[in-house]
Amino acid sequence: MQINKVLEQSAQAFTTYKKTSLAERASFLRNMAASLGEIKEELIPTACEESHLPEGRITGELGRTTGQINLFADYIEEGSWLEATIDHGNPDRTPVPKPDLRRYLVPIGPVVVFGASNFPLAFSTAGGDTVSALAAGCPVVYKGHPSHPKTSLLVYGAIKKALEKSGLPTAVFQHVEGGIKEGQDLVKHPLTKAVGFTGSFKGGKALFDLANSREEPIPVYAEMGSTNPIFVTEKPLGDLDKLAALYAQSLTMGVGQFCTNPGVIFIPEKFAQRFAQTAGEKLEAIEGQTMLNAGIQRVYSESLSEMEKLSTVTWSKKAEQSDKGYPALALTDTTSWLADKSLQEEVFGPFGIVVSYNSQEELMEVAQSLQGQLTITLWADQSELVGQDDLISTLQEKCGRLLFGGVPTGVEVGYAMQHGGPYPSTTDSRTTSVGVYAIKRFVRPFALQNCPDELLPEALKEANPLGIPRTMDGKLVS
Repeated sequence: MQINKVLEQSAQAFTTYKKTSLAERASFLRNMAASLGEIKEELIPTACEESHLPEGRITGELGRTTGQINLFADYIEEGSWLEATIDHGNPDRTPVPKPDLRRYLVPIGPVVVFGASNFPLAFSTAGGDTVSALAAGCPVVYKGHPSHPKTSLLVYGAIKKALEKSGLPTAVFQHVEGGIKEGQDLVKHPLTKAVGFTGSFKGGKALFDLANSREEPIPVYAEMGSTNPIFVTEKPLGDLDKLAALYAQSLTMGVGQFCTNPGVIFIPEKFAQRFAQTAGEKLEAIEGQTMLNAGIQRVYSESLSEMEKLSTVTWSKKAEQSDKGYPALALTDTTSWLADKSLQEEVFGPFGIVVSYNSQEELMEVAQSLQGQLTITLWADQSELVGQDDLISTLQEKCGRLLFGGVPTGVEVGYAMQHGGPYPSTTDSRTTSVGVYAIKRFVRPFALQNCPDELLPEALKEANPLGIPRTMDGKLVS
């Protein structure tokens, strides 16, 4: 594989693609969504076969994928994301004339994207990382995931068709295959300007370290998962059976292979054993399913085997010895959980651990000890949250999204979604990998000083031909 040739072609395509208008880019994205829809009869069964995920799940994921592509098309045309800002000059100001300054966001260049195993469509070839980079005006080099190669190639074909229909260089999107070495070569190549990754902590951290060891360090936006804790207070447990069923359902969604899977739940001590028993009974009724690939199944089984050696946990539901991902649920106490780092680590699969606590002080200690999380959920009556400012403030520091009720599985694609949290859940807590704000990862600020109007980009021209929202002399003007 000639990685150098691929990146050179990507850099050459950038010289053309970065100059496209917002309308041209949006049209390309809409063509991409339409092309994916045209191949759904072949794409859905192929993705099901390779990922072992059911047809309903893949059908929904395809809808999410095309939906987010069209959302980005609308968003880039609206234009507020460009942050166009104008400070008019004043040559008569004394003692120093004031220059005319105009600032906006510009694309950074070729982006390398690594696909996710657990979302063969929405977080892969035409997933959020790819689409947000393309929307920003950056070419993409996509590293195919070995878990779903046929699916990825089908999507690649649809993107190529959209590029041809839009009259854009084919190297705006390129698909490469290979192993660890090819991935490393892509990150190390001097023409690569950023990396998008969704996967394990080990993989994401390795790419992050590699990118920072380059002569020119580049950003790696790695979403690496978390345990997504749920904190439960007493009053909601008046309907313990309902909560146990809700937890069991969330824990086993997609065979527990969601980055927002609620792997740990904190329950008041007097309810903990009954909750664990009830949730365990709910899990008994849920059949094991084939996981995404044999490697994930092996690691899941090995993680549970290691945990079964611990004397500090008891089991409400053990996973059956099988080649499928059966749910499992353990119970421990706060002291043991705080003392043993292995209990705090993510187990990728349908495993959860119930942790009992017996005081507000213990709950605060847990909150303060948490690593960075994608999500944290509070199951609490509103009356119980009064006076809990310190707890809520602490939890805010530990996650990217704080839920009041509900479950974290299922991430809405929209304008206000934040999918990314403090390290080690991601490598950069200032960004999101879901929602339109993801575009900000692949742009940089650029200013022009005293530039003649005829040379200005349309976003900064005085007449505002794009009709986009802009900040003029400190005031937002629509």
